[in-house]
Amino acid sequence: MAMDRHSEHKALLAPLRAAMYDFDMDALRAVMDDICAPDCVFHLAFPFETTQGARAYLDKVFGPLVRAVPDLERRDYIVTAGGTPEGADFVGCGGYYTGTHQNPWLDIPATGHMMHMRFHEFYEFKDGKIVQMQALWDIPEVMMQANAWPLSPSLGREWHVPAPASNDGIVPGPHDAAQAQTTCQLIIDMLTHMTRHPLQGGPDVMEMDRFWHPKMSWYGPAGIGTARGISGFRNWHQIPFLSAMPDRGQYPDEIEHHFFGDQNYAAVTGWPDMCQTLSGGGWLGIAPTGQKITMRSLDFWRVENGLIRENWVLVDLLHMYDQIGVDVLARMREFNKVRTGFDPETGRALT
Repeated sequence: MAMDRHSEHKALLAPLRAAMYDFDMDALRAVMDDICAPDCVFHLAFPFETTQGARAYLDKVFGPLVRAVPDLERRDYIVTAGGTPEGADFVGCGGYYTGTHQNPWLDIPATGHMMHMRFHEFYEFKDGKIVQMQALWDIPEVMMQANAWPLSPSLGREWHVPAPASNDGIVPGPHDAAQAQTTCQLIIDMLTHMTRHPLQGGPDVMEMDRFWHPKMSWYGPAGIGTARGISGFRNWHQIPFLSAMPDRGQYPDEIEHHFFGDQNYAAVTGWPDMCQTLSGGGWLGIAPTGQKITMRSLDFWRVENGLIRENWVLVDLLHMYDQIGVDVLARMREFNKVRTGFDPETGRALT
């Protein structure tokens, strides 16, 4: 029996995941040449940004990372696939890169210890080839492990974000279109209710109890951290976020969303998928700038018994800071000036 196309796309991506698990660069180049369209576009977090072509992407992004972490290993704990209402087909992967941080990377000091860096990566397939990737890496997480995060501490809990509690994140086929639609619609309805606050009323207008499990876990990016339960989510993320940017969700023409579902998982990708104005204070210690910013947020949700039990969220915080004139990497290099192996004038790693 022939596979459905979403299961086929997961199967096409499996050799890439395997090559990154053992991190054989030669094997990885061969796999990427095989499954990527020649003009494939790779969108990645700041400071890497956008690159065209698989070989250029590997050399620019993974070459330096492998030099810093020679025993680099990829571990996926979520692999989902589905189609969007607009007709695009995506495979979404969540997990982390790990290995021994032996040499500086992006001027982040080496620790000599095992590191972990969370990723959310979304691959768009067309005619059996990857034509686009949208991906975020939690680079601030690596800074924190090296004691080099130079900005405000997280309100939430910083830790090694876990795999799904249900241990079913590598979603098998066949693809169930009806269940995928039900799961995805729950998320879209939840987000629609979320945008009602604060412009249409107090927190009650979001009806969060209708959508979220009492023991929900919200796994935010490093710099924001993890929150537990609705009260934790509101205290450690939502209240500061909306206090600073109450107009979020009001500029739909300036963003894009690609929602898809796969059994009890849903995902969203977009580049960018948020736009709002920093008109107030209280978020990440940032003073009000009055500046409209865009944000890249790539998310997975897991639904259990009709309620959202877990939500994995990555936000490109370095890109957000760059828009308001804060060079986080330059600030981090100030920390490195007195460390062995770094230029005392620039804070950059000596080679």
